[in-house]
Amino acid sequence: MLLVAIFVFGVGNFALHRAVLESGHPLLGRLSDMPHGLRLLLLALEFAVLVAALLLVYRGQAGWGWAYAFYTMANALSAWLILSRRM
Repeated sequence: MLLVAIFVFGVGNFALHRAVLESGHPLLGRLSDMPHGLRLLLLALEFAVLVAALLLVYRGQAGWGWAYAFYTMANALSAWLILSRRM
């Protein structure tokens, strides 16, 4: 069950990551000129974090699942701050 939750969190992280990159927020002004390859690299890094969390939990280290849940909450908070223009 924890693996399913981590996978769902991962899908949410990808959606948040993309929404923030495409938001046009002034904080990310320099990132708007970012080459497409670098954006893909950032998404690949996000994918690597998800895979690592899934593998570690699959091998019985449930603490990494909680760490990934915390990571997801931090991402959600920062995305909300950026997308709602509170930051």
